[in-house]
Amino acid sequence: MKVGKLLHTRYRVNDLERTVKFYRDVLGLAEVKRHKSPRGSELVFMQADGSAELIELCHFPGSEPVKCQPDLTHLAFEVDSLAEFEKHLAAHGLKFSDGPTTSSTGTTFAFIDAPEGYEIELIQKK
Repeated sequence: MKVGKLLHTRYRVNDLERTVKFYRDVLGLAEVKRHKSPRGSELVFMQADGSAELIELCHFPGSEPVKCQPDLTHLAFEVDSLAEFEKHLAAHGLKFSDGPTTSSTGTTFAFIDAPEGYEIELIQKK
């Protein structure tokens, strides 16, 4: 017995609309659905072009604030050009939090911080 395909990854957030705006306007993801769970969580599902998997952004009113410890988890996205993406970030008042760094295979990567401190890795293939 084994599991099937990965469907989504959930990140709990403090400010749902601020986070949706970041994923939409900065990363270019599309909002594909939004609803409230039976326990009262507000859920927004985001999707990157060319990916089947979803990112579930969850705000659970009444819960403790989200405090993401450094280097706990990250999402990785491919980009055509880190140099061009850096310009895009600057237009949004943002910058890389680490990198760009080129690996021994020639792949270059950099990180940015999403709301709540979740890391986003941007990867430019050789």
